Amino acid sequence: MVIGDGAPRVAFDTDTPRGYTLSSAGGSPAVFSGGNHMSTHPPLSPAKRWLGLALIATAQFVVIMDTSIIGVALPDIQHDLGFTPESLSWVFNAYVVAFGGLLLLGGRLSDAFGARKIFALGWIILIAGSLLAGAADSVALELAGRAVQGAGSALIAPAALTLLMMIFGGTSDLPKAFAVYGAAAPIGGTAGVFLGGVLTEYASWPWVFYVTIPIALIVLAFTATALPRTTRKASGSIDIAGAVTVTAGLAAIVYAIVNAPEVGWLTLATLGVLAAGIILLVIFFIIQARSRNPLLRLGLLREPLLGAANGAQLLLGAAWVSMWFFLNLYLQQVLGVSAFAAGAALLPMTGLVVLVMIAVAPRLQARFGAKALIVSGLLVLAAGLGWLSLIRPDGNYVVDVLPASLVAALGMSLAFVPSLGTAISAAPPAETGVASGLVSTSYQIGSALGLAVLTAIVYGISGADASAVELTAGYSAAFIGAGILALLGAIVTAIAMTTPRASASASDSSIGRETVGTH
Repeated sequence: MVIGDGAPRVAFDTDTPRGYTLSSAGGSPAVFSGGNHMSTHPPLSPAKRWLGLALIATAQFVVIMDTSIIGVALPDIQHDLGFTPESLSWVFNAYVVAFGGLLLLGGRLSDAFGARKIFALGWIILIAGSLLAGAADSVALELAGRAVQGAGSALIAPAALTLLMMIFGGTSDLPKAFAVYGAAAPIGGTAGVFLGGVLTEYASWPWVFYVTIPIALIVLAFTATALPRTTRKASGSIDIAGAVTVTAGLAAIVYAIVNAPEVGWLTLATLGVLAAGIILLVIFFIIQARSRNPLLRLGLLREPLLGAANGAQLLLGAAWVSMWFFLNLYLQQVLGVSAFAAGAALLPMTGLVVLVMIAVAPRLQARFGAKALIVSGLLVLAAGLGWLSLIRPDGNYVVDVLPASLVAALGMSLAFVPSLGTAISAAPPAETGVASGLVSTSYQIGSALGLAVLTAIVYGISGADASAVELTAGYSAAFIGAGILALLGAIVTAIAMTTPRASASASDSSIGRETVGTH
């Protein structure tokens, strides 16, 4: 598949299909250009390219860390600010709702105004949110700070992926760059658990928010020199109506899902908000179909690689995040280990994920292609989750958790990077930011959906004030449900991820669509 609106072009190998496996047209390093993204930055030296990757991986690290770092600090936050037990979960949910609801807008802004500018703006907003959340002296200010943090992350995440493609697109280092980026997520999740425990115990809970600030300042200090600058080509006005409807619609759906276990799935509070979110999304698609400058070009959704890869990310997020959440609870509530010890128990998974993503998956990707790796990874993840469902009330970590969790981690490691890379590389360069926002949204929405549904299943089985036996039965059911989601992801990918048919037209090229051919 060849992408670009002029030479030199970026060639994508789609025969298998291999998704993001790239080669430069004409035998020389390709330039990431097209549509609204044309790099005006001098060519980066190898050292600066890898420094740029470090900044991009740091973005992924922080975005995920900010979702996990608050866990240990929640009791202290509740005590100091006066949260009720029912409202305390919104210290987490306010971030997720803002993040998931604004990702697509963040991707569009990245395409429209330049990825580096939006990347820097996102860090500035994240700093403001971290300051507000750390200094908050009331429930309202705390939730506002977390929402602002989520908004900043929603700008950072898609811009970071666009910048990664701009730096490494068309080079043999792209699979390795995606692997480093992907590995930053589990490292951030684990680091969040550890840092949250250390900072809460030896400093105070506001530092779980303040710790983001020095990281953000360091990233901003190197952004101008290590990341490519882009100029914006005139492309009409931003689709404000589309941005409002999709953001409000996604936010409403996420809100309804994460709130349903607390208020009930069949209550007006859940069904009404869920219906409102669906209606807003229908309005969004109507606006996109009629707009001259849509936020999301609907033709992009017809790209088979992009659609299949987004489906894989959605179901992968639903299975993996749910597994991580309930495994942590099993360790603490059934096996009786502390929160800090539970984080340490998950370290082997993190280590394996990092090792496989960086050293193993790129080689397998080059040999077997994205589709084979995604399908096999999801199948291995499903097998690991099936094994985890055999947990016992009187079990132990070495027998009941460690081996099965490592199998699940291996599956996740194989599936994550190729599905992420395929989703982004399937879009034209002019829409890379939108594609990045779309795939990030898929993963986040999948995580929220899967966790909310499986939470309802767990507590429907175990009930209130559950014993260790009852909790184990609920968590076992959750692992089975997550395994079914992973298996469904493998089936969907095997069926839907097909090689696009060759097509070429001058009109498509003029609006930044891809020209597809075979090698």
